[in-house]
Amino acid sequence: MSVFHTNQLERLTRYQRYRTRVVNIGGIPLGGEHPIRIQSMTNTDTMDTEATVAQTIRLVDAGCDYVRITAPSVKEAENLGVIKSELAKRGYSVPLIADIHFVPRAAEVSACLVEKVRINPGNYVDRKRFQQLEYNKSEYQAELDHIRERFSPLVKLCREEGTAMRIGSNHGSLSDRILSHYGDTPLGMVESAMEFVRICADENLHDLVISMKASNTRVMIQAYRLLVDHMEHEGFNYPLHLGVTEAGDGDSARIKSGLGIGALLHDGFGDTIRVSLTEAPEAEVPVAISLVKSIPSLLNHEHIPNLSTLPINLFEYKRRLTQETLRIGGDQVPVVIADLSNQGTSTSNIEAAGYHYDLISKIWQAGDTGADILYFGSKRHNISLSQDAITLYDSETWRTLPKNDQQFPLFYLNSFLNADTRHPVTNFVQINSNTEINSLPDDSSIVWLLFSKNAHQLADQRRFILELINKGLRQPVILLNDYGNQTREELLLSAAANAGGLLNDGLVDGIWLKSNTLMLDDLNEIAFGVLQASRSRMTKTEYIACPSCGRTLFDLEEVTANIRDRTGHLKGVKIGIMGCIVNGPGEMADADFGYVGTGPGKISLYRGQNVVNPNIPQAEAVDSLIDLIKSEGYWVDP
Repeated sequence: MSVFHTNQLERLTRYQRYRTRVVNIGGIPLGGEHPIRIQSMTNTDTMDTEATVAQTIRLVDAGCDYVRITAPSVKEAENLGVIKSELAKRGYSVPLIADIHFVPRAAEVSACLVEKVRINPGNYVDRKRFQQLEYNKSEYQAELDHIRERFSPLVKLCREEGTAMRIGSNHGSLSDRILSHYGDTPLGMVESAMEFVRICADENLHDLVISMKASNTRVMIQAYRLLVDHMEHEGFNYPLHLGVTEAGDGDSARIKSGLGIGALLHDGFGDTIRVSLTEAPEAEVPVAISLVKSIPSLLNHEHIPNLSTLPINLFEYKRRLTQETLRIGGDQVPVVIADLSNQGTSTSNIEAAGYHYDLISKIWQAGDTGADILYFGSKRHNISLSQDAITLYDSETWRTLPKNDQQFPLFYLNSFLNADTRHPVTNFVQINSNTEINSLPDDSSIVWLLFSKNAHQLADQRRFILELINKGLRQPVILLNDYGNQTREELLLSAAANAGGLLNDGLVDGIWLKSNTLMLDDLNEIAFGVLQASRSRMTKTEYIACPSCGRTLFDLEEVTANIRDRTGHLKGVKIGIMGCIVNGPGEMADADFGYVGTGPGKISLYRGQNVVNPNIPQAEAVDSLIDLIKSEGYWVDP
């Protein structure tokens, strides 16, 4: 396993954009020092010229630099020329990208008509057939030779026509050959793309853009890091297209996109982004713009000391080893702190923190998204809380309270070091990430509440935690992130990128979100959403839902809403909702159940990646999905 080059190690503590080569796409250059470009994809029928042109115009007016259009067969590819001509008549010269899956001839036709083609290595020539195959060395090389033979005509055509190409690996559509050798891993995604990159380089085509998309943000981030490492080893520096595939809709999709895309942008990776929502394509653009707008603030951030050494492997997930206290750290899921210090101690605020009143016991109980720790600051309360609720007070107030097993103090570092009275088991200590690590006590009672005033919060807090590892300090760390006056969407995306980025690397044991503008219920919902998106703590149903495109065989928004309404109480169950067979079995990668369009008015239901109920009428499909979930023992009554 290779390690980050020196310049990439520096990127962990200093924002610097990864310098890629410039690729010209229809007069709007990508990469280098050019702005991070925004793109989206139409969801109209490509053969419906008027509808596709109208939606493309709406996307451009919303802020898209490029627009992608599906070309599943030659006839759609040919119609791209008509669409482009109609756009020109209306004064729009936006570069178009043809989205290709299984038909090499469609790619070749498109390359002569539009500015860029996108191919998926897992589907293009070297397909996935969901067979368990073993490949010996000669068989493996024979398929590589076959790929070169089938792929080279498109490469040469793109070079001659000046057409750019995106080589886009998707986690869920790796070929059988790649799976047999690398498994369903980030490394497999990287090698799947690099095989095609090497062919392009051999044919002197360098107008390339590379992507590593997954619905699992942990896989996605590791794959991009590996891609950059492999490109640098082989002398390549192609621009990066960032996206979280099959993110779904609503807040959960925005948080997931903010985590995957935002964390990578904060580390300097990414030249163009697409936010994939199971909503109208126009809804994707403002989210993408908001993610990109956050990056300039990082350019002149306060100095962050360099790491003495990198103690973790950034290409593999491994939870930081910590000592457990109060169900915090160790093997426990990350916790959430709710701040009631300025909210008051009314029952409505307890409800906002995710608690409900049990009429029989007359005690407030935490639900699945009930905050684990309630911070009251200097306030007292007479609310009866369940015995597993942890309450936190400023240390001066805590000293005056009758002692019980639920109440714990919050210190600052100096007040902790000078305190006459501490809790014998657990003490929460608020600390700034620029504190000198060598000055910290190796006290097993401490839980660090880590905050940063640095504009590059992600890098600043990460450096502190990594140095804790280097010094052998195993106290749990809870992030205390204050987002001031940010709007709800700004905070949602910022928290996903900052806190989520560290959760994805297994570095933190909890999060505490603070805001001057958002109410407690919003902050609590976002905090648990970030934990869910990072796969750190599953408290609700996970939906892996593709964005609509021209291949979609049913109303994705309507069906997703219907399925969510019926299954939203199934904690931890993962359901894939795919508009067509192209994005079906593959893109559901790690879903427990799948709902896939297989023809007009026809749905196939999946258990994992296996069809169990094919081609049933759409009118019966949701009920049949519920029956399938019940038959597999995953159902609980709401």
